[in-house]
Amino acid sequence: MQAIGLFGGTFDPIHFGHLRLAQELSESLGLSEVHFVPAAHPPHRLEPHTPAQHRVEMVRLAIAGNSLFTLDTREIERSGPSYTFDTLTSLRAEFGAKMPLYLLLGADAFLGLPTWHRWRELFGLAHIAVAHRPGFALDAGSPLMAPELRVEWQQRYCADPSSDAYGTILSREITALDISASVIRERLAQGSSPRYLLPEPVLGYILQHKLYTSGTA
Repeated sequence: MQAIGLFGGTFDPIHFGHLRLAQELSESLGLSEVHFVPAAHPPHRLEPHTPAQHRVEMVRLAIAGNSLFTLDTREIERSGPSYTFDTLTSLRAEFGAKMPLYLLLGADAFLGLPTWHRWRELFGLAHIAVAHRPGFALDAGSPLMAPELRVEWQQRYCADPSSDAYGTILSREITALDISASVIRERLAQGSSPRYLLPEPVLGYILQHKLYTSGTA
């Protein structure tokens, strides 16, 4: 059966760490497509450095040519905070109750899940797939887990959720790429090149529109 992944974020800017996470999880989980969903107004962090239209275009350029990846602008088009609960509710209404949906998260985002809007209700809408670097201990005994998240992990962790459309937690080890959008922004602000940390068309777009810096790479 087909399955769809949701990968959200500010993508400010999108980089190879984002793309590799989505690629490896899509292969591991057998996803038919991954929706990249740029956030308009992320509720748990500061407003993005770059306006939505630029971040959308950078995602479009980054995923071009990969048939697994789809740009999904529903959070940009929706007013108010970009709650994942609302986005998954919208996707569930679009694809029906039986289509397996996966919320794709990095380990850091997953560990912060208890601070999210209506976070426990996310399990009624999708599986949660957590990507982590090799050697990272992600389990019920992890001291990094909030107590309430540890309870959810114990109840919902499942190695094979293929028979259900939602409600389990999976962890998957992926290639470690120590890249962050903040480092890319810092390098640009300092006049250093972030080349090879993000796709060349994205870097070209940043320089063309003088995003983050007016310098060149």
